[in-house]
Amino acid sequence: MRSGSNLEKVLAEGKFAVTAELGPPKGADPQVIIDKANILKGHADAVNITDNQTAISRMCSMAAAKIAIEQGLEPIMQMTCRDRNRLAMQADILGAAALGIKNLLCLTGDHQSFGNHPEALGVFDLDSITLIRMVRDMRDVPQFQCGEEITFAPKLLIGAAANPYADPFPFRAVRLAKKVAAGIDFCQTQIIYNVEKFEEFMRQCRELGVTEKCKILAGVAPLKSAGMAKYMKNRVAGMDVPDEVVERISAAEDAQSEGIDVCVEVINRVHEIDGVAGVHIMAVEWESAVPEILSRAGLRPGSE
Repeated sequence: MRSGSNLEKVLAEGKFAVTAELGPPKGADPQVIIDKANILKGHADAVNITDNQTAISRMCSMAAAKIAIEQGLEPIMQMTCRDRNRLAMQADILGAAALGIKNLLCLTGDHQSFGNHPEALGVFDLDSITLIRMVRDMRDVPQFQCGEEITFAPKLLIGAAANPYADPFPFRAVRLAKKVAAGIDFCQTQIIYNVEKFEEFMRQCRELGVTEKCKILAGVAPLKSAGMAKYMKNRVAGMDVPDEVVERISAAEDAQSEGIDVCVEVINRVHEIDGVAGVHIMAVEWESAVPEILSRAGLRPGSE
């Protein structure tokens, strides 16, 4: 065991993992994290704590992750390269491990121009692949990036994100293979609605040997409304929302219930794809939908 985390145990045992997502608030109230944690507790093997998601200032992921631990929830702390240089990242990695955080998701991060401080300077001292390699060396060698020895290594399960739909498509699996070579243990994908294209991505991953070295969790999300479906189709880069999904949500009497049904159907389909080790449910600011999604899908955390 590299980290001793519950998520690592579930994945190592070959069970179908369930992870979810928890977005920290744009404020200092810990009760927001407590309330969300209590909704998700018992419904996920681990929960992502986002790091200034969409480049918007929020409570830091490390503090929110610690609050989640205190509520009995295992966090996956996200870390982006946008906001920190390698000195700050290595300090935060050590701090996170000292606080009992056992899972780290390494991301380059959304560009600051998309957020509420577009004039901010992006750091991008490292990208996600060099961050992954740095965390692996801190854990396994153990040493800092500069080569100095670490006296007490941070024991972390290392994760990354992958987008099966971004252009150019033929290089999506190749890029994930580079992250595997850098040192990731698991990967969570972009939200999936076009299952056929995701199946092709997974075929390429199997051919490259990615699925033998990395546990892939398929990203899914419930659509709340026809407007949300259209926005994700037309305005969110790297998303692939088929027309029939938009039409289905638009025609539904209860768009939210239909959106959950679409999400459940995607879960059931990706469950059957060779190499998919679990699902990552992204229902940020709709955490209450997660128990219903799992109930309709007949899933529970760490199921066979």
